[in-house]
Amino acid sequence: MRFARYAYPPNALGYCGPEGAEAMLEPAATAEIERRARLFEGAWSYLELLAEEVGLGDPLAPAVVEAYWVGSDLLDDVDPARLVARLEDRFRGQVGGTWRQASRRAAAHHSFQVFEVYPWAGLLTAGRPPGPALRVLDRCRIRVGEVLEVHGEEVRAVSRPLVWDGAALRQGDEVTEQVRWSVAGRSLITAPRAGDLVALHWDWVCEVLTPAQAQQVATIEDRRRAATGLSGVG
Repeated sequence: MRFARYAYPPNALGYCGPEGAEAMLEPAATAEIERRARLFEGAWSYLELLAEEVGLGDPLAPAVVEAYWVGSDLLDDVDPARLVARLEDRFRGQVGGTWRQASRRAAAHHSFQVFEVYPWAGLLTAGRPPGPALRVLDRCRIRVGEVLEVHGEEVRAVSRPLVWDGAALRQGDEVTEQVRWSVAGRSLITAPRAGDLVALHWDWVCEVLTPAQAQQVATIEDRRRAATGLSGVG
């Protein structure tokens, strides 16, 4: 279920995973969620390797799923070179990105897929118009928001979007956005409350985070942008 909380929004938008994303919003359908999770080619590669490296065996073990989407100390147990080798096998046709040169810094975290495997960051540094690339980077990453109000199946939350100044990618000033936590009465979480810190993925509230988890998300992203030179610091 925790995997589905994060994987549902890009699946519903048609970006990854099999058709029929609404099947992921059935809390009792754990077997179907597991079947579908294996069809997320990108995420599943990381989950498999994480499970192997930390000795948990199950790619959907709660600690493995948390490490990939949110972050945890388990990421330190994954050999960066082994991760790159695994991705080389799985993504031979993937163009762009900096991941092939990342055998000393790769991390089995969603931010690595977003900022180094996908080509969007490279399009920014190549001088392409920032609009489409910047939007995908901002929405595809896991970002932290604070709930201001709840209105039915939507919440109004404040978050900090990514901004590009032509040389560096950083978090901008706070903005208010409308995001969903439920669709047609179906959700994998209970209704958030004002003041909650939440994980946001595309236009979706994935789950409520503890302050420590929220800091983990922000810290890992800062490190990823710095490691690739996107933050303007080495």
